[in-house]
Amino acid sequence: MNKTYYTNQINSVIAEVKKAVIGKDAIIIKALLAMLCKGHILIEDIPGVGKTTLALAFSKALSLEHNRMQFTPDVLPSDVTGFSVYNKSNGKFEFRPGVAFCNLFLADEINRTSSKTQSALLELMEEKSITVDGNTYKLPEPYTVIATQNPIGSAGTHNLPDSQLDRFMIKLSMGYPDFDGEVSILKAKHKNNPLENVQPVADATFITELQEYISNIYVDERIYEYIVSLSAATRNHPMLKLGVSPRGTLALMQLSKGIAVAMGRDYVIPEDISYICSDVFEHRIMLNSKAKLSETSASDIITEILKTVPVPGISEK
Repeated sequence: MNKTYYTNQINSVIAEVKKAVIGKDAIIIKALLAMLCKGHILIEDIPGVGKTTLALAFSKALSLEHNRMQFTPDVLPSDVTGFSVYNKSNGKFEFRPGVAFCNLFLADEINRTSSKTQSALLELMEEKSITVDGNTYKLPEPYTVIATQNPIGSAGTHNLPDSQLDRFMIKLSMGYPDFDGEVSILKAKHKNNPLENVQPVADATFITELQEYISNIYVDERIYEYIVSLSAATRNHPMLKLGVSPRGTLALMQLSKGIAVAMGRDYVIPEDISYICSDVFEHRIMLNSKAKLSETSASDIITEILKTVPVPGISEK
């Protein structure tokens, strides 16, 4: 298969998801690329802007087995991972898989459950496996967690620890639709649910194949150095007390390769990195008191770093 084939397939998936998620093309593209780069997605936004619809549309277009869990304070870790039960007929303990055993796991309002339950996601997001009673079970491939949380209405919520935030390859925000987009949403939902119009155009086998192709995209030595320079700039910035981890550096490289394929290239250019950098870095950095007093945001700092770090002279052929 050549790069044009993969680019066309990516565009086919995007076109199907756009039937259900209207006016959010950039969000659809970034979320799909994170999935194709073996990453997890955190969507933080107000209720009712289509976070859950986005996840369900992807599960249909990609023919993925999906499970959804509404996280609440009474959800237990075993509800996510599974548990062992005693079978009296054979005198043995048997494993009952939890809701996380699927290809696409939608963790809705992840910050409304306890820290104990949140910690149940750490292993499955990093190692793609779950350990129960000393036995380790591999999760199906491909595997992606799409988690949502609301930035307002903080009563009864538990902030995600830095170790878990760092496991999300990308953090997105849907935002309100524009005027024309909201009119289109009303028209689309006038008679039926747009999700019913989404057709499968790929499957798990193809996604695994595409993930392998993306992993082999060419990255120039100067691109490697550029990515590391951006990460290093966050660690030395005077307004940050926590910079980007090596996991974040790796996530930026992986996503830049996915963008290259989506654009019909088999090599990475600096524009691929600058396009996705803020979405990869913002949730991984922590502002210090100086930044808060000056009302400087994480987005402002990433924008400044992208302007100050020298860009290698690599461009499209």
